[in-house]
Amino acid sequence: MNSREDIAFFVERFYEDMLVDPQLAPIFVEVANVNLDIHLPHIKDYWCKLLLGDQQYQRHTMNIHRTLHSKRSLKPTDFDRWLRLFKHTVDTHFVGERAERAKRVAAAIATNMESSLSS
Repeated sequence: MNSREDIAFFVERFYEDMLVDPQLAPIFVEVANVNLDIHLPHIKDYWCKLLLGDQQYQRHTMNIHRTLHSKRSLKPTDFDRWLRLFKHTVDTHFVGERAERAKRVAAAIATNMESSLSS
């Protein structure tokens, strides 16, 4: 995960898996009504910021997820499933320090988001 192209590939594979997952797909498709043409470029920018230091992403992710949480309560099992799929996608396609860092960052995000939304 050493370039924008790697991250774009990762995000696309991750969403392919997530959007057919029986637990997570309804959250993204039915509750959030995600438009992938708009959403995926934001997510790619987000991970480029976190892993490569790119500064294109300027949104506030917590506010976005608070709005989603108000529509459908996000549960600990949702965060656990998201993280398992994330790690599986990384491990299937990437190795190395940035891949390991991506998994650590994702774990911290899931923990922080779950904690923030439950309070």
